[in-house]
Amino acid sequence: MKRHFILSAAAILLLALAGCSEQSGSQQGQSAEAPPTAVTVMTVQRSTVPDILALPGRISAYRQSQVRPQVAGVITERLFEEGAVVKKGQQLYQIDDARYKAELASARADLKSAEANLKTLEAKAARYKNLLKGNSISEQEYDDVVAQAEQAQAQIGVAQAAIDLAEVNVEYTKVYAPISGQISRSYVTEGALVTANQAQELATITKLDPVFIDMQNSGKAIIELRRSMQGERAMPVEVVLDENSNATYEQRGELKFSEVTVDETTGSVTLRAVVPNPDSVLMPGLFVKAHIIKSEDQGLLVPKRATMRQPDGSLVVYVVNKQNQVEARTIDVPRSYESNYLAASGVSEGDKIIVAGYQKVKPGATVNPQPQGQQGG
Repeated sequence: MKRHFILSAAAILLLALAGCSEQSGSQQGQSAEAPPTAVTVMTVQRSTVPDILALPGRISAYRQSQVRPQVAGVITERLFEEGAVVKKGQQLYQIDDARYKAELASARADLKSAEANLKTLEAKAARYKNLLKGNSISEQEYDDVVAQAEQAQAQIGVAQAAIDLAEVNVEYTKVYAPISGQISRSYVTEGALVTANQAQELATITKLDPVFIDMQNSGKAIIELRRSMQGERAMPVEVVLDENSNATYEQRGELKFSEVTVDETTGSVTLRAVVPNPDSVLMPGLFVKAHIIKSEDQGLLVPKRATMRQPDGSLVVYVVNKQNQVEARTIDVPRSYESNYLAASGVSEGDKIIVAGYQKVKPGATVNPQPQGQQGG
């Protein structure tokens, strides 16, 4: 009986020792430090930050000319391919010129008649002059002959002017391209009767390289822009073709013109930029968004998604220092660019900003920073 009691006491002692050992191990595990929280960081770098003024705009032709007849007649021939590129001075249409050639021949005949009449009167005036010396005729008769000769001289001038006009009309039967550019479809066909005063043009020629972009900006905002234009020779302009993908046209233009008065009805000022268009991608009438680049300076960009707005309106970012500890920095952002803020103060080049995982940490915490691209969040 005594032996049984000793064995039971020993068993209780062993169980107690085992329980103490387990409790001690649990306390050691709880007291061990948790691993640092993994966060995604981005190194702040200095880059070019353009100051952009985005305005809606509309493409307009650099030059556009409506081809119109200057004499009446029937179209006998069309000498161009619709939609083709034509050169200045290229013949486009031929109008029936039979009537105008006949008028030219008649004017030339009138000139010869006037020249012959002048010779006759000049010879008569010379004879009358000799007769006047011998008192064979009166001075009145001599003066009449001289006046008739002068009238014949004037008739020659009238006949020559009629020839010039007839030659112009014959030349006008050939309709030429007034400018170089891409021609539209023909609005008339062979056999159509055209007149000099008709409302319908024969065709339209449009110069597509370069093109204009016409924009509107408010009168107040234009003051700053005009000041920038005075300090810069040329202000670049980018054309955004698709706002969803932010796809820009490969050719940059230049801001060339600003109205000197504000529209009283809209309170806006018209701006005009010239954009190269060698492939005729930009068509007149197309609505686009124009980015006027007022300046391109070096600055520090901070992603908007890495910032936290405070109750007082300030913006704070978490920066990981060399000891991998989190620091809260208040940044001053005068403006934004795309999905970033331009930081004027608060961060420096080379700082590591937490862009993902900052919700899980607080200032002073030790973290495990991982470069952007290795960890999402």
